[in-house]
Amino acid sequence: MKRLVSALAVAVTAALALTACGGGSDPLSSTSASAAPADAKKVVVGSFNFPESVLLASIYAQALQAKGVTVEEKPNIGSREIVYGQIKSGGLTVLPEYIGSLLAFVDKTSTAKTEDEILAGLKKELPAELEVLQPAAAEDNNSLTVTKETAAKHNLTTIEDLAKVSKDFVVGGPPEFKERQEQNFKDAYGLEFKEWKPTGDTTADAIKSGTVQVGNVFTTDPKILLNGLVSLQDTKNAFGADNVAPLVYQPGVDDTVTSTLDAVSAKLDTATLVTLMKRVSVDKDDPPVVAKDWLSQNGLV
Repeated sequence: MKRLVSALAVAVTAALALTACGGGSDPLSSTSASAAPADAKKVVVGSFNFPESVLLASIYAQALQAKGVTVEEKPNIGSREIVYGQIKSGGLTVLPEYIGSLLAFVDKTSTAKTEDEILAGLKKELPAELEVLQPAAAEDNNSLTVTKETAAKHNLTTIEDLAKVSKDFVVGGPPEFKERQEQNFKDAYGLEFKEWKPTGDTTADAIKSGTVQVGNVFTTDPKILLNGLVSLQDTKNAFGADNVAPLVYQPGVDDTVTSTLDAVSAKLDTATLVTLMKRVSVDKDDPPVVAKDWLSQNGLV
């Protein structure tokens, strides 16, 4: 992903490593419960080496199993540099991806920002054997986030709304945040902040404590829920769309696979993903259990 790896993410990944590596033998994710006929084509579902990707892969795998598809899971493989080559060669069949980050990987010169622009770029740049299916509304993306109290006091729902108060606000984020985004925010929204403060992994806590009034928090960070925060809508795509979507190896999928994955994407939004990730990252529930619960609640298993 294009996102920065925070200390929290690293810690959570380490905590989940044993669970993720054992995902294929978990009773909830095994193929024995609803295996397809022996002559059916096997679908291999992989994931990157961070908890959200492991969770999404388990959702995909269990949804496919419920439709009688023979599934093998390969969770927690590694970075995109490693995993992309595996799905391109057919070693993997399905991979949860992030459309903006994927396009930036395959086309480093792309300036696409909107979902439609990014999907058009992927259609052009991906090899013929790979296809991005219907994206979900869910995004794991950068955001500018405030407390619920700040949002209510200043009537803030979008980043554009910040323009009327940003000169009085201190903004927090990674050390490189100002260098990367200051001009972008001016161009897209006319934002100028009172001060840029490097808050790194503590940004969500800094917003809650009032150390900063607005900060750069990833949209699926469970601290949005825990700290009572609100991510402002990026109506002008300053950060660029980064919706979750299945990337598939076309020779290995059929209509059942694609329609099942499309049905999952149709139900998955950012608020839902935040709630699911709270269970994984904070409550320490196993990703296959969280995946099964959500699929059951939405009539997908």
